[in-house]
Formats: sequence, C-alpha cells, structure tokens
Amino acid sequence: MEKNMAAISAQNDSLLDLPVHATSSAASPLRSWLSVVAVAIGAFAFVTTEFLPVGLLPQIARDLGVSPGTAGLMVTTPGVIAAISAPALMLGAGRINRRLILLMLSVLLLASNLISAMAPGFGTMLLGRALLGAALGGFWTLALATSARLVKEEHAAKATAMILTGVTFATVIGVPLGTFISTLASWRASFIATGVLAAVALAAQALLLPSLPSKAAIRFSDLGALLGRATIRKSLLMVALVFGAHFSAYTYVTPFLVQSAGFSLPAITSVLLGFGFVGFVSNFGISTTVSRNLQLSLFSMVAILMVALLALPLLHASQAGVVTMVLAWGVAFGAIPLCASIWLQLSSPDLPEAGSALFVSIVQVAIAVGSSTGGVVVDSLGIPATLWLGGALALASLAVIASFGFNNKNLAETLSQ
Repeated sequence: MEKNMAAISAQNDSLLDLPVHATSSAASPLRSWLSVVAVAIGAFAFVTTEFLPVGLLPQIARDLGVSPGTAGLMVTTPGVIAAISAPALMLGAGRINRRLILLMLSVLLLASNLISAMAPGFGTMLLGRALLGAALGGFWTLALATSARLVKEEHAAKATAMILTGVTFATVIGVPLGTFISTLASWRASFIATGVLAAVALAAQALLLPSLPSKAAIRFSDLGALLGRATIRKSLLMVALVFGAHFSAYTYVTPFLVQSAGFSLPAITSVLLGFGFVGFVSNFGISTTVSRNLQLSLFSMVAILMVALLALPLLHASQAGVVTMVLAWGVAFGAIPLCASIWLQLSSPDLPEAGSALFVSIVQVAIAVGSSTGGVVVDSLGIPATLWLGGALALASLAVIASFGFNNKNLAETLSQ
C-alpha cells in the first residue's frame, strides 16, 4: 500500500504542481497523519454505501416489490443530489469551519444507512439514499480540498493519495463484503454493517480532525470562468461519457451475472472481489505511466472498458469468458478515475477548488444519468442492452479524448487554455 501511495504521490507532484497550504503544522506528525486516516475511513464508508446496492439489487428489488430497473434508482438518486450538493456546499460554506461540516456530513451518512436498513418500502429506501447524496457531494469536494491542510506542505499529495485509497478499499473490500453479508443474513444486515462503518468514521473524525477554519469560498464567477473555457467543457464531456459508460452497465452487473451468465450469489461475491482487486493493482500500475503520457494512458483504459462492455453479452454462455471480461473491466476502471482527476486538475490550475467541485459534480451526474438510463434500457430491452449502451458511450468518450490530439508534451498547456 505504501508503495502505491508513494507512486501516486510522485505522479501528483510532477503532474499537478498545485499550490497547497498546510494549516496543522503545530500538530504532531503522527496526529496529522491520523487525521488523514480518519478522512480516508470516511471515504471508505461513503463509497461503500454509495455502491452497496450494486451487489444487492436483485434481493432489494424482490423484497421491496420493484423491478431491477426501478431499483437502480438507489444509485441514481444519490448521484443526482450529490451533483447539486458538490458546488452548492462550497458556495455556501465559506464561513463555516470545515471540521464541523465534515462531521455533519458523516452524521448524514450514518442516518442514510440506518434509514435504508429499516426501509419498509421503496419510497423510504429512496429517502435514505437521498440523504446519502446530500452528504456525498460535499464530502468529496471538502475531503479533496482540505487534505493538503492536514499535513505539512511537502506531504500534501501523499495525504490526498491516502484519502483516495479509501475508494480503492471500498471497491476491493466494502462492496463485495456487503454482498457476502447479504448471503449470510439479508441485504438489511449489509446496510447495518455500513452504518457501523459510518459510525467508526464519525468517531475517528471527531477525535482526530483538527480545526479547519474557512480560508476562501468558491464564487459563482469562479465556476462561470471555468465553464467559459472550451477545453473545460470538452473535458467535462469526456468525463461524463466515460463515467456514464461505466455506471450505465456496472449498476446492473449483478443481475447480468445472475440472469444471463448463471452465476450464484457466492460466485458473484468472488467476481466483484476480483473486479476490485485488479482495479487496485491497475491504479498502482497506471501511476507509473501516467506522467509520461496521460492522454495515451486514459485512451488505452477507456478502450479496454469499451471492449469489455461490448464483449460481455457475446460471451454470456461462457462463465470463464465473462469473468475475463469483468476483470478487464476492473483493470480499466481502476485506472480511469486517477487519469480523469489529473486531467481535470491540469485543466484548472488557477482555480483548483472550483475545478474539483465541477469534477465531483459531473461524475455524480454521470452516475445518476448512466444508472437511470441503464434502468430504462434494462426494463425495455433487457440487461445485455445496457452493456451495449455502455460500450457506445465509451466509444464516444474515446472520440473526445482523440479530439485533443496526441501531442503529450503540450497537453498541459492545451488543457489549461
């Protein structure tokens, strides 16, 4: 893990060179890093909660009396609300201590899990998922913006990388474990488990996070200035397409594995665990190449994603073929978030917080629109059709990436225009 974080740190230092300012220099190094760990636990809890329904979709749909496509709203709803809360919180939180906001968001996460676990019907379930969305967008914008303030300036990139490992561990451990718990007890027990995880994150942040006074607030004019740049608009379109490609299909991967490929629930747990593990390895591997050619790295990963999504419906009769393509999918998406995040930061070097808010917002829009569109396709055309949809969106994303040209030496200059 340390090697992975160090590699990401080195790439971030060389690629981004963004200004950071630590505000906790008076704290001991150990306490500073423990505060980073507390935020990373929060990231683990948030991402596990966000994507937990992916592994539980058939059981929840059956118990709450809705179709699999309708059940996909459990992923769509928090995405829509998070897309709004990401910039809205940064616009409205200029005078509030960041520590207090992070604690409030963790309380909302805990409430979301408890409401979802006890939901008597699908409407209550969506209420719990809406609370998650309200907390999610703000958490990610603040977590990325404040990570550099928790440690000394020279360690800022490593702190950010450590927080992002919470995402990796959620993919590798959190979602598969939630699916496994549902096979032993029920999907409600899975939400209770993530509620316990949220409580641990809240306690860790309450004990370890230092005071984080407001330094500056994003203004509407900052967001407008970024959106006025053609390269930003094109970059956001690329991010929307590639994340939409992933989530229009990934939301329904469990029903596909059950209905089309004939996998048992324990086997699905293993497949999802493999998806997360290869994604973890891929994230480390891409960090060694992304500094040499960011655009080619991103293009290659999106191309692998496209091939995997288009091939899965054709290979449904072969479980070995399906597993191979799911693992290829995991390799691709394990690397894509890091590449896309660096791409957007290179596009907004003068307004990094505003760029971060737009990135979080567009990703959540892509999750919401991708999963909801996938649900419509599933209900009307069947599960394999949503994989074809994902493949088509990935192809469109490749076209946008290629439109920037492949002159790596001038990519940063091109993106910042």
